[in-house]
Amino acid sequence: MGAPEQIQGSLLRFITAGSVDDGKSTLIGRLLHDSKGLFADQLDAIESASRRRGFGGVDLSLITDGLLSEREQGITIDVAYRYFATPTRKFIIGDSPGHLEYTRNMVTAASTADLAILLVDARSGIVEQTRRHAYLAHWLGVPELVLAVNKMDLVDWDQARFDAIRDEFAALAGSLGFIGQLAIPISALEGDNVVERGEAASWYRGPTLLEHLERVPPAAAALHVPFRMPVQRVVRIAGDHAQTGSGFEDTRFRGYQGTVASGTLAVGDSIVVVPGAQQARVRRLIGASGDLEQALAGDAVTIELDLSRGDLLAAPGQAPSSLRAVDADLCWFDAEPLDPARNYLLKQGSATVRARVDGIEHHVDIERLQPIASDRPFAMNDIGRVRLKLHKPLAVDDYRDNRELGALILIDELSNRTVAAGTIRAS
Repeated sequence: MGAPEQIQGSLLRFITAGSVDDGKSTLIGRLLHDSKGLFADQLDAIESASRRRGFGGVDLSLITDGLLSEREQGITIDVAYRYFATPTRKFIIGDSPGHLEYTRNMVTAASTADLAILLVDARSGIVEQTRRHAYLAHWLGVPELVLAVNKMDLVDWDQARFDAIRDEFAALAGSLGFIGQLAIPISALEGDNVVERGEAASWYRGPTLLEHLERVPPAAAALHVPFRMPVQRVVRIAGDHAQTGSGFEDTRFRGYQGTVASGTLAVGDSIVVVPGAQQARVRRLIGASGDLEQALAGDAVTIELDLSRGDLLAAPGQAPSSLRAVDADLCWFDAEPLDPARNYLLKQGSATVRARVDGIEHHVDIERLQPIASDRPFAMNDIGRVRLKLHKPLAVDDYRDNRELGALILIDELSNRTVAAGTIRAS
């Protein structure tokens, strides 16, 4: 039986997360290797590197651990992205670090994911990092979790052990609001239940990991929320400067470029510019290959309008709030703690405004998954809610309604370091 029409050829973005040495990089390597997602020269390079490290076979974790410092230490530091495809669909994988000090990298990887695979070692089960990563996935709006109980070969494929971990995970995921979580017993090293079904766990009747990934419905939420598009670049072409054949043949052309963040837009639609209330009608839509009748979420387009970079286009009657103060859930990235006396640059979409932290509402206790009151400042990897005062109004959506326009980063004005990432709570 073929794949459903809405899945066939669609893209699924997913991440792997878990504690150090749970086998995330090996799992991704196994997925790529067994699904024939590696070129011959890539496999040759990994085999050579494995021999240099004295590994008995092929060390599949090296496929994703691309930084020199990672290969020397045997850990994942950066987020490694890999692409592969099967006859059913396309995939983008993000392999996020397991170390606590690299929580910020996991936040980056999860912000665009449709699914998160949480790995646990069958010997240790659910640990604090599992709870932390599950909470981060929930906070960042990842719609689905899969628990991969790895290294089952090291517990002799004990069904009772798997069932206990599965039930504990179901309670954790349920408390966060995830519905229908799936747990799969695997051995990333041996390959059982990753791409091919192994014989060691005859008691397991569910899908392999790849079978499940091929069945997950594509994320379509961005198409069913109001139209939003940040203006990223203004295009002005006049007279002799018109570019014949580029899609901009008019001798006087004024438009804007950006990527549709949510909803749809068609020629003839009315739009409203935020901030302000200027309304306009879409005269022309231009994509990479020429004129379009309609643009969807994720499409990069050019439209003939007179706007400025940082403005936001929205559907009339469904415009976002324009606020000078917002509540935001933050994950603090920087080694230097948050300083309420300092100004930071808040970047959201293509807009940038100066902001100051007006108060810390709470921190999050990852062990209990509950907010706690605390007077201490935010330190690296802390998560919690703050009140931000803005120096000028900013058009915002609640992150729960719009992942693109509800996300923000804070930047240190002096060093230009990204010090935090956050999600807006507009209601």
